[in-house]
Amino acid sequence: MDDLLEVGSTQVTPQPASAAPTPPISAPPSQFHSPSLTRSPLLQSPQEDHIHPATNRTSKNTSPRVRTPRFVTPLGSPLRKALHLTKLDPQEAWLPITESRNGNKYYAAFHCLCSGIGIQALVLPVAFTVLGWAWGVICLTLAFLWQLYTLYILVQLHESPEHGVRYSRYMQLASATLGAKLSKAVAMFPILYLSGGTCVALIIVGGSTSKMFFQTVCGSTCGVKTLTTVEWYLVFTCAAVVLSQLPNLNSIAGVSLVGAITAVGYCTLIWVISVAEGRMPGVSYNPLRPPTYLERCFAVLNALGIVAFAFRGHNLILEIQATMPSSEKHPSRVPMWKGVKFAYLSIAMCIFPLAIGGYWAYGQMIPESGMLTALYAFHGKDTSRFLLGTASLFVIINAVSSFQIYGMPTFDDMESMFTKRLKKACPWWLRALIRVVVGFGCFFVAVAVPFLSSLAGLIGGLALPVTLVFPCFMWIKIKKPKVYSPMWFLNWGLGLLGVLLTAALISAGIYVMIDNGIKFSFFKPQ
Repeated sequence: MDDLLEVGSTQVTPQPASAAPTPPISAPPSQFHSPSLTRSPLLQSPQEDHIHPATNRTSKNTSPRVRTPRFVTPLGSPLRKALHLTKLDPQEAWLPITESRNGNKYYAAFHCLCSGIGIQALVLPVAFTVLGWAWGVICLTLAFLWQLYTLYILVQLHESPEHGVRYSRYMQLASATLGAKLSKAVAMFPILYLSGGTCVALIIVGGSTSKMFFQTVCGSTCGVKTLTTVEWYLVFTCAAVVLSQLPNLNSIAGVSLVGAITAVGYCTLIWVISVAEGRMPGVSYNPLRPPTYLERCFAVLNALGIVAFAFRGHNLILEIQATMPSSEKHPSRVPMWKGVKFAYLSIAMCIFPLAIGGYWAYGQMIPESGMLTALYAFHGKDTSRFLLGTASLFVIINAVSSFQIYGMPTFDDMESMFTKRLKKACPWWLRALIRVVVGFGCFFVAVAVPFLSSLAGLIGGLALPVTLVFPCFMWIKIKKPKVYSPMWFLNWGLGLLGVLLTAALISAGIYVMIDNGIKFSFFKPQ
């Protein structure tokens, strides 16, 4: 036979005529490299016709060529190592997260900043009403440093040169480290909430703020009849669904940039206006003290849940890093960490002044819904409509932009069901239909459960393992630090502390929710 085994551009000795036909080789379950901006299969089908090099004719009975993809590590890597590092899954080129791998540190910074800061940061002063000045600042600082450390862990664990694997999704890394059954039991629900649940919360916030924006721009003398809250939810959802038709995660980098700018804009604008207007008359900074010791403990834990809820986006870090090219010489973790550092420096410059300045201005008078409500309630008449309208508009734009990046894992999961079954990319009409269904499904949940955004403490406890716990155990499982070494103690200590905090925060969130008597107004958005 004249069949040749091709590896890149290297040829090896032809197989003897008596050799048995070479069986087809299937692609492994994940990849270290992939092409960009293509949705075509990356491996030729082993059943394709083989062309005889001498006669230039098609041979139907010869064994298929075995072809190793040419997306290998560059610049003189040994053939053995090139083969070891190149594990390619054709399906990756068909899914919106890994369809394009032209990302860079700037795209990473835009995505991280857009996903890492949001409307939940406006609730931070509410936690200070229970924790007080000293413990509020201490807890906020420790939580920020802790989640920055776990971000570093996830960036480092994204790619494994030893096994030639890139973990392009959080659940892939969780399954590889915690096991398939355990990861589904403990990690799937928090990750699903942080994707789909955040989209629901964004519709609630975006729709309600759209109504406030219209009323602010129209003014008190305006005779135009405003839409109902549900109709504003629908307007916001339509805008989000139209924008969600962008094909992949790299294609929404500009959207994330706009979302990041508006997030920094409204956070800065709100705390600057609040501080410039001065402290409210009769403001008090004495921490709330419930009558019983048990109630006091649960109130503190609920406040810690609010702080934990302010830090989100860890469930998207691996997906964002998956949009970057990576090689043995230029691993993706280097530009990714640069983008993360810039993004979280900007986040720190927003959330710390927002929490401290908001508590200084309003103290115990801060509404449970946060700073935006306080701005309208206390300064709606003595602040220009332009500033109030600008802050509301920035919130709306940021919510629409954040919907895209938080919805992308859901789009990716639904498209993967099609590609796994039919072994081909989703047609454009099916991709568009999936995003419409997801968008309006979130709209239905937002209308049905409009009080979702008031459960910040409970939701913070549910999402805390994804942010602060799982990465520590993943590091121990994959990197295997020396027993009793500083890294071993650090990760075990943080991981176990996070487990205890998770249990305590969930219990406290449920208790506070029952004790405060949250109104379960199903299908009655206000």
